[in-house]
Amino acid sequence: MRIGIIGAGYVGLVSGAGFAMRNHEVKCADLSREKVESINSKKSPIYEEGLEDALSRLVPSALSATTSVAEAVLESDAVFICVGTPSKKNGAPDLSALKKCAKEIGNALAQKKDYCAVVVKSTVLPNVTEGVVLPILESASAKKAGKDFGLCMNPEFLKEGVALKDFLGPDRIVIGCIDSRTERAMREIYSGFNAPILAMKPCDAEMTKIASNCFLATKISFMNELANLSKKLGVDIEAVAKGMGSDKRIAPYFLKPGPGFGGSCFPKDLRALKSIAKKQGEKMAVISATLEANDSQPMRLVELAASKIDLKNAKVGVLGLAFKPDTDDVRESPAIPVISALLSMAKEVNAFDPKAERNMRRIFPQANYFPSAQEAIRNSDIVLIVTDWPEFSGLDYGSKIVVDARNVFGNAKRPQNYDCLVK
Repeated sequence: MRIGIIGAGYVGLVSGAGFAMRNHEVKCADLSREKVESINSKKSPIYEEGLEDALSRLVPSALSATTSVAEAVLESDAVFICVGTPSKKNGAPDLSALKKCAKEIGNALAQKKDYCAVVVKSTVLPNVTEGVVLPILESASAKKAGKDFGLCMNPEFLKEGVALKDFLGPDRIVIGCIDSRTERAMREIYSGFNAPILAMKPCDAEMTKIASNCFLATKISFMNELANLSKKLGVDIEAVAKGMGSDKRIAPYFLKPGPGFGGSCFPKDLRALKSIAKKQGEKMAVISATLEANDSQPMRLVELAASKIDLKNAKVGVLGLAFKPDTDDVRESPAIPVISALLSMAKEVNAFDPKAERNMRRIFPQANYFPSAQEAIRNSDIVLIVTDWPEFSGLDYGSKIVVDARNVFGNAKRPQNYDCLVK
């Protein structure tokens, strides 16, 4: 099937590559000419494991990119909306890009003779697909949803770092279609995927995505609070996590404590759910507590460092800038509040990340960035490990003070002046 992808970011480009690998013909559209040229040159504009290799094999035979939304729509049987919905100051999602995208798609649909399914893959709150996207599409196209074109909500459940693998081997595929013709098209699109397809209403699909992320984030904040207490009590939190995770009702996933969760999904989705709950008169106490615990967790790392050395006279190394390993994404990374605090407290900040330096430079150009972790260590008095890149456990820290937010060493030999935030 011919598939259009509007928005070639982490979700859009991974989805496009994944569909192309499943023998669909994919056209990605993005406003960034630089990004489009990169894709058409078989170079991934983002770091994601396996993505550039996939582009090298798929472009241009199965996948190509354009700056024209109309071109992607007119050449497709189904169009996936994959634009960002970032948080506004009040926590509600900013739908401006989504609305603009829907209008452009609608304008293109007005010129299109064939039936086309419009699929919302961007993360949105319940009733946005039918309450916001649908009327814009109908108004711009002068056509009727469910009759002249299809509409579906199809949330993504991708983990950055292994997003392409997740896309190709999902636990489940959730579709919320407004008509049977679109549901048949969606089932055909995903026929090459070995996963159950769960059909539901669009608003149910929207809530499934939000609820899944909020639940996983809550597990992380719970374990962080438990780890903070366990450290003071002399309790081994990893043993506790293993004991908890052996219970099938709990499962072992997302029980690893650290400096807090980040990325483009968890913080945003928690705030979004809290914002819509407020409008409905619901307090969402658990969600509020999860956010509060997460906001305070990175500063515990700074406080632990301050207990080891006089920061105002110290050169502080920060290893790991991405919110998690195997990605260059720094959105909502715990390293951001850590570096922000250190820049006002320490003599200097020396940072390193194998993939995320360029993105963090845009936020903190005043920090020092080193080409290797070993050089950052050499030029620092104390080293904070913020992201658990595997290579950080095999470095020579010598006699430097090391404060580890992730317990990257596990049971391996640790540096001589070592402490761990969560153990």
